[in-house]
Amino acid sequence: MRPTTIAIDGPAASGKSTIGELLARRLGYLYFDTGVMYRAVTWAALKRGIPIEDEAAITALAERLRIGVVPPTVSDGRQYTVLADGEDVTWAIRTPEVDANVSPVAAYPGVREALVRQQRQIAQQGPVVMVGRDIGTVVLPDADLKVYLDAGVEERARRRWREVRERGEAAEYEPILAAMRRRDEIDSHRATSPLRPAADAVVVDTTDMTIAEVLATVKRICDERCGRRRRAV
Repeated sequence: MRPTTIAIDGPAASGKSTIGELLARRLGYLYFDTGVMYRAVTWAALKRGIPIEDEAAITALAERLRIGVVPPTVSDGRQYTVLADGEDVTWAIRTPEVDANVSPVAAYPGVREALVRQQRQIAQQGPVVMVGRDIGTVVLPDADLKVYLDAGVEERARRRWREVRERGEAAEYEPILAAMRRRDEIDSHRATSPLRPAADAVVVDTTDMTIAEVLATVKRICDERCGRRRRAV
């Protein structure tokens, strides 16, 4: 009676990827972070010199780009390996340049339509914890459980700054904070699939919580939903 489709949404660096992976591992579910698909398209556009503002060209790229997400192929702390037309772009899609450009790309209706089709197909493969920004509202509106993780933008920027530094890359906090504020504005006000909690989502503020505390909270929510499903039967 455990929820078989779990949607975890939230803004950048709210903890959804970390918690989604840990929860999926604990439940024995498939874990899928849809955000990597939009990042892969953004990375590919930047690499090919396609202007980010060229919506038609970006949409065409999203429709033909072969994006794969497979178990880790390198032991370097990655949660999975992301492939774009066969090339390992796992860390390349996490650069500040991609951070600064992914929101406009993700706002294009044609891009979202192309990638949402793939995301729904993945969800049909079995029990899944899927994370992103519109899973509970658009991709899987009938998900058994919807969780929305949030945190203050300053704390989220610090998390992203530490993440980049821990990979040995140069990074400054203020530009990351500015980019995150800009991304929040774009994501929450875009016409197609704006970032917002689903009406029936459980909202968890992770600002002052450790990873262990957030995981315990989400696991408790999952267990409570499981109990309600049993009682309903």
